[in-house]
Amino acid sequence: MEKKITIAIDGFSSTGKSTVAKRLAKELGYIYVDTGAMYRAVTLYMMRKVFVSKGNFDKEAIIRHLPFVSLKFEFNDDLGHGEIYLNEENVEKEIRYMEVSEQVSKVSAIPEVRKKLVEQQQEMGKNKGVVMDGRDIGTVVFPDAELKIFMTASTETRAQRRYDELKERGDEVEFDDVLKNVKDRDFMDSTRDDSPLIMADDAIEFDNSKLGLEEQFDKILKIAKDKITEVNS
Repeated sequence: MEKKITIAIDGFSSTGKSTVAKRLAKELGYIYVDTGAMYRAVTLYMMRKVFVSKGNFDKEAIIRHLPFVSLKFEFNDDLGHGEIYLNEENVEKEIRYMEVSEQVSKVSAIPEVRKKLVEQQQEMGKNKGVVMDGRDIGTVVFPDAELKIFMTASTETRAQRRYDELKERGDEVEFDDVLKNVKDRDFMDSTRDDSPLIMADDAIEFDNSKLGLEEQFDKILKIAKDKITEVNS
């Protein structure tokens, strides 16, 4: 029987981590875990409680209410991947709103939030055969992952992708606001005290600034298959 591996895909926001990871997991027959969706769901919960807003950030209240946050993924046959559920409610669409994007890095920086979610992520991937994407998968969640990929692209490229995605969905947004959000999230993710966004020493850096979806997927799929073959040889 072929040995399965753990694939960790880290990188900055809007580099296409989730898109690639979902497709890679489906191609390999692996489990896909979108850790960013988990942090977004926690953020949405705290925003609904009004502990987090543009003018308010109640860290102590967020920590107190963490035990009331239940997260799980349920597979959607039509989509071919799992969707995030917050306390039994499908919030896959709501967590992608710009308002959540503006707050998620601050909530993610709270050590108690990271501890809770990292423990859940490690449990989800304990049997290998998993593709997990996020900010600290290769450095904190699975430092021993057989394959680590760090995805990056220029700030402007990532902002344009995010802007196009939001506009296509019907959101009223300005490009400059999206660009600022991308820059702000980069800064917060890279400078937070707990598990900052950094590339693992043994990760493969993958710049997709000038690559289309098909080209980048084909390259990453080959990298993954080569690693699986290496592990099984």
